[in-house]
Amino acid sequence: MPKSLTEYAEWLDGQDYTWPVPPPIESVTATPFVKPLEGICAVTWSVYGTLLRISDGQLHLDHPQQLRMRVAMEKTIKAFNMWQSMSRKPGAPWEYLYQQYCDCLELRQMAATGKTGNFPQVNAATVWSTLLGRLAQNEYEYDREFYGDEDQFAEKVAFFFHQGLQGVEASDGALETLSAIGQSPMRQTLLADAQPFTLVQLLRALGSQGTLPPLGELLDADAMTLSCQIGLRKPSPLLFRACLEQLAQDGIEPGEVLHIGSRLRNDLVVARQLGMKTALYAGDKESLEASKDEVRDPQLRPDRLLTELNQVLQVLGIE
Repeated sequence: MPKSLTEYAEWLDGQDYTWPVPPPIESVTATPFVKPLEGICAVTWSVYGTLLRISDGQLHLDHPQQLRMRVAMEKTIKAFNMWQSMSRKPGAPWEYLYQQYCDCLELRQMAATGKTGNFPQVNAATVWSTLLGRLAQNEYEYDREFYGDEDQFAEKVAFFFHQGLQGVEASDGALETLSAIGQSPMRQTLLADAQPFTLVQLLRALGSQGTLPPLGELLDADAMTLSCQIGLRKPSPLLFRACLEQLAQDGIEPGEVLHIGSRLRNDLVVARQLGMKTALYAGDKESLEASKDEVRDPQLRPDRLLTELNQVLQVLGIE
């Protein structure tokens, strides 16, 4: 029986790998505004930069620091024994694979959404699936009993590669905050830019802060809206509308939803335009994308401002 992505991640814990970690938190000079909001029935969360701290503040498919790409590529080539099936080109193996990776990534990024104002989300697993298909033409083989079929294998390679590219950890108080909301009558889910491995990263990171309750008691899977599944990333309005449509099936209106994230223009502003309430998480300077002027702008400013995640419990009136 092939390992699931979660089982594979746990298996990696027992291997001799060193992964990057996020830098220490750099506090933001800001005054929280946590006055209770009346009438909130659901809470939606962004993941990277909010629930999950990540190196560089956001997830990168192609990191601007080429050295980081080199290290992650070299680890991936070695871990999955790719070298024997790679074309013999001048230069280092990682450079050849990196060029192939960039070509595949660019093709995916050029995909049309068919809707003006929306932005395509590249699925990292599909990029690696294409690369692995090219290697297969040179008789590349892998352990199917361990990794699964081509799609399952590509997901695991994508997860491994990003483990080596950017470190992640749960934000302070994330599990405590999510658990408190999960025990309340409110709905709680994710409305996030994400990859196929994001939920595994999040749950593993939360597990480091304490005992995880069953997923269904923590997050509403029916309303969970991830960019890799929809094919659109923020600030695409259709991504937000997909989540609101799910919540509307239970009679929850946009004005009864509080969306929390660390990016103002490309996340919270769109939620606000669709009628949602918003809370800006300004707990870490590296992930915060909002200037003082933007926060004060009546057309942009969020309804609430958090400097610690658990402050949202005051906003929601949860003891």
